[in-house]
Amino acid sequence: MQIAHNSVVTISYSLFDAQGELIEKSPSPVTYLHGGYDNIFPLVEQALQGKTVGDSINVKLEPADAFGDYDEELLRVEPRGQFPETLEIGMQFEGIPGEEADADAEIFTVTDIADDKVVLDANHPLAGLSLVFECEVLEVREANEEEAEHGHVHGPEGHHH
Repeated sequence: MQIAHNSVVTISYSLFDAQGELIEKSPSPVTYLHGGYDNIFPLVEQALQGKTVGDSINVKLEPADAFGDYDEELLRVEPRGQFPETLEIGMQFEGIPGEEADADAEIFTVTDIADDKVVLDANHPLAGLSLVFECEVLEVREANEEEAEHGHVHGPEGHHH
């Protein structure tokens, strides 16, 4: 079966930086609903259109095609006193501790702790990078009616909203 609109596609993938260094390899197969549902990068979805089991693709993604450009406005420096006593680089917070929560609050990652300041970054860790996405098609099936209606794949036991 060829990959087309409303196909459920299972792939294994590897993600590389522009220098060819491996960033991430899928620890297990990934399944998504094909057809413009924003379940995978659009350029990858375009490259997979019409492919079948056993086919492989290699797609170069510029920042705009992947995780976006790095946005300096998503970088914040906050007073150390706003954070828990135990604080480490890599910890994440939804919104800024001590500020009013926002329904669309960004996830901030602690990138530096110095003296009485904490540096927070809400950019995706791969923002601003050109990437190469390689994958192999492992399985293709037609989506069931509920999956197509919901815009995503459901597991073997169904799906609860």
